[in-house]
Amino acid sequence: MADNREESVKPNTDETLEGSSSDEDNSHVNSGENDETVKTFKDLGVTEVLCEACDQLGWKSPTKIQIEAVPVALQGKDVIGLAETGSGKTGAFALPILQSLLASPQRLHTLVLTPTRELAFQISEQFEALGSSIGVKCAVVVGGIDMMSQSLVLAKKPHIVIATPGRLIDHMENTKGFSLRALKFLVMDEADRILNMDFETEVDKILKVIPRERRTFLFSATMTKKVQKLQRAALKDPVKCAVSTKYSTVDKLQQYYIFIPSKYKDCYLVSILNELAGNSFIIFCSTCNNAQRVALLLRNLGITAIPLHGQMSQNKRLGALNKFKSKSRSVLLATDVASRGLDIPHVDCVINYDIPTHSKDYIHRVGRTARAGRSGKSITFVTQYDVELFQRIESLIGKKLPAFPTQEEEVMMLVERVSEAQRFARLEMKNKVRKGEGPKEEMEMKMTQNRQAE
Repeated sequence: MADNREESVKPNTDETLEGSSSDEDNSHVNSGENDETVKTFKDLGVTEVLCEACDQLGWKSPTKIQIEAVPVALQGKDVIGLAETGSGKTGAFALPILQSLLASPQRLHTLVLTPTRELAFQISEQFEALGSSIGVKCAVVVGGIDMMSQSLVLAKKPHIVIATPGRLIDHMENTKGFSLRALKFLVMDEADRILNMDFETEVDKILKVIPRERRTFLFSATMTKKVQKLQRAALKDPVKCAVSTKYSTVDKLQQYYIFIPSKYKDCYLVSILNELAGNSFIIFCSTCNNAQRVALLLRNLGITAIPLHGQMSQNKRLGALNKFKSKSRSVLLATDVASRGLDIPHVDCVINYDIPTHSKDYIHRVGRTARAGRSGKSITFVTQYDVELFQRIESLIGKKLPAFPTQEEEVMMLVERVSEAQRFARLEMKNKVRKGEGPKEEMEMKMTQNRQAE
C-alpha cells in the first residue's frame, strides 16, 4: 500500500490474517437458531483458498447477508444488499470479487466507492487480509493525502481501487495514464450515505467513464429514493438480498436514556465513565468543537480519551482510530464521521452525549457496539431541549427505552472537580486556536469575538 499509511494501517502479512478483526467480525452465525443447517463458506461456493483465508481471519460461519448475497454474486448477477450495520457486508462483496480475480487475474479489476476515508482504509485492510495468499494489491484513493504519492501507487496498476468519489474524479481528470476503462466490478458501499453527502454529480461522472459491461454491487443500510434512482442507472437485473427490512437495532444491545439538565451533562458523563470503568466507550458529539473540548476535559480528569472528527488531518484520524483499536485509549470522542461503516470490535458502550438530529443516525451510532453477537450498552443523554428528538428516535426503533439508573447526589459531588477540568479544557482550546490548531468553529468564534471587541 502507499507509503502514507504505513504507520496507521497494519501491513499485509500473515500476521494480519491471523490477528486482524474483520470489517464485521464473522465469528458467529447470526440467528443460527432459525437456520435448519449451519452453512459454511464452502457451501456458498467459495473456493478452497478463500475458505482458508476466512478460517485464518476467524470467520467460522457466514453471516445472513453473506448467505444471501455470495451465491448470487458467484452466479454472475448484479446485487443489491440491504443489511443493518455490523452484518458482514464487506465480506459479502469481497469474496465474490476475489474469486473472480483468481479465475481471470487483471489489473484495475475492481473499483469500490465509499463515503468516508476511514471506511476506505478498512475495506482495503479486509481485501488485503482475505487476498494475502493470492497477492492482491489495493490502492486507497481518498482526500487529505498527497495526490502525487497516490498517483505513484495507481501507476503500479493495483487490482482493487478503494476510493471516495471526489478524490477519484481528481485522479481521473489529472493523473496521466490512469484509466478505469477495463474495469470488471463496481461496488458502491454505504450507497445511501454516498448520496446523502452530495456525491451524486461525482458518481454520475464515474458511471459515464467506466465500462457498461461490468458487474455492480450496491450495498446500503436503507433504500432511499436516491438509492433507487442510482440502482436504475447502474445495475442490470439485480437480485435484492435484504436481511433487514425495517430500522432495527441488534437484540443484544441494551439501550438506555438519562434525562438531565443541560448544564450538568459533563458531570453525568464523568459519573458514568467512573461507574463503568474498565469498559471501552465511543462518545458521540454533534460538533468537532465539542468532541475536542470533552476529550480535553476527560484527559484533565485522568481518563484516557482521544478525539476523532472531520477537522483533524487524515493521519491524525487514522492514528486516533488505531490507538482506540489497540486499546491504548479507552474513550473515543467522535462526531458522526465515525458512526457508520467503522468496525471496532471491542466497543462496550456508546454514549450519545449530544442527541442526533436525524433519528436514523441513532441506529448507526449505537451500531458501533453489540457487533457480531457480542452484547453492548448505549446511553443517550436527553436534556430539556432534546425531548422531541428523543421521542422521534423511540418512534423510529419502535420501543420505549428504560432510564439508566443514576444517583443524583453522587453526580452532584463531582461538580467542583468537573468545573475545574472544564476551565482547563477551555484554556487549552484557546491556546490551540492561537496556534491555529483548534477546530474551525472555535477559531471562527474567536475571530468574531475579536472583531466585536475592536
